[in-house]
Amino acid sequence: MPIPADQGFSMPAEWAPHRRCWMAWPCRKELWGEHLEAARTAYAEVAIAISQFEPVTMLANSGDVAEVSLSCGSSVSILPMDINDSWMRDVGPTFLTGPDGALAGVDWQFNGWGEKYTPYDKDAALAKALLEQSEIRRFEAPFVLEGGSISVDGDGTVITTEQCLLNPNRNPGMTRQEIEKQLCGHLGVQKIIWLGEGLEDDETDGHVDNIACFAAPGVVLALTTDDPEDGNRHALSDNLERLRNAKDAKGRSLEVVEIEQPKRVEGDDGRRLGLSYINFYIANGGVVMPSFEDGNDDDAMETIARCFPGREVVQVPALDIVRGGGGIHCITQQQPAGPEERSEDGDKDS
Repeated sequence: MPIPADQGFSMPAEWAPHRRCWMAWPCRKELWGEHLEAARTAYAEVAIAISQFEPVTMLANSGDVAEVSLSCGSSVSILPMDINDSWMRDVGPTFLTGPDGALAGVDWQFNGWGEKYTPYDKDAALAKALLEQSEIRRFEAPFVLEGGSISVDGDGTVITTEQCLLNPNRNPGMTRQEIEKQLCGHLGVQKIIWLGEGLEDDETDGHVDNIACFAAPGVVLALTTDDPEDGNRHALSDNLERLRNAKDAKGRSLEVVEIEQPKRVEGDDGRRLGLSYINFYIANGGVVMPSFEDGNDDDAMETIARCFPGREVVQVPALDIVRGGGGIHCITQQQPAGPEERSEDGDKDS
């Protein structure tokens, strides 16, 4: 089975120029319940915000195409495709670039976040279908991974969590060393920085895109809390310590930029929702980030704007997305620009 790194492919940083953003329309009624329409409105707001910066294509079951068109308008393209759910980061391909700017995608195995949500057969087949539809080279990965569990710097380093990747509900027959080898081979990285656990009550088992992400080579944004009694305190403090003690693939110590988490909000079942300002989307010339009607919203926006100078930061209300178990980063997937498209502002064709 071909390994991407052996053929010169690697995952570029999310701030590299994009060809487009892929999303998928909410459709699992068992998940969203009475919040489905609110979720669809929130997804449309995110899609429209991103479309200010780069093309957006929304995947949707055929029966939902008309509603997507009405909700998103002409600024968002629609591609009919069979889907179970709407978390494009986790079920879509992870795109790679290779020699002379060649494009490829990793088709990870997907098992519904450790068999939590069924059926997931359509989502498990989505990456292959999308790559074939787009005529993009496909690398089939021999292990389970979701895109929300990784953050790369485009310079040889990936951040992930032990809680997710080493969880027996993902790859029970693989050792830590085997997972590290597969990660390096499929992402084209040389260094893995392991964090511990993710947020309290996180159904993804600790996806890193809620707690830390690269903002530049050698610079990491990390979620924190100043409340010693908060349920996330131990995990976030441990992750901070690990980041401060880590070195990247180039031997650099990391500059860690802290960002205070939003206040606790509970879902209908009384479990804590995974609110995080880290869960944002970097677009061509912009950043689309969440707001939560929280006292920390403005400070979070200012911090992210400092980390991404020259990019316009747009806040979109995200509480109705988080009720489904993820955030703005979770519902989006960037496709890197091809060699003929490598400009910072990107094109607008679809």
